[in-house]
Amino acid sequence: MLRVVRGEPDAAELAALAAVLASAGGGEDEAPDPTPTSGWARRVDLVRGPVHPGPGGWRASARPR
Repeated sequence: MLRVVRGEPDAAELAALAAVLASAGGGEDEAPDPTPTSGWARRVDLVRGPVHPGPGGWRASARPR
């Protein structure tokens, strides 16, 4: 419910105010995605860390962490 305290807004101004307040939130929250993401689809696992040169560096480059 809206109440005008000062002035006399016309219907277009009240409609614009109601539209802004309605879009600002307070409505229904978005439903979360019901399908969980597979562990195979995690892109963070595709990023490899840096390879440091040195003795045994080639062996450590293929070893999972």
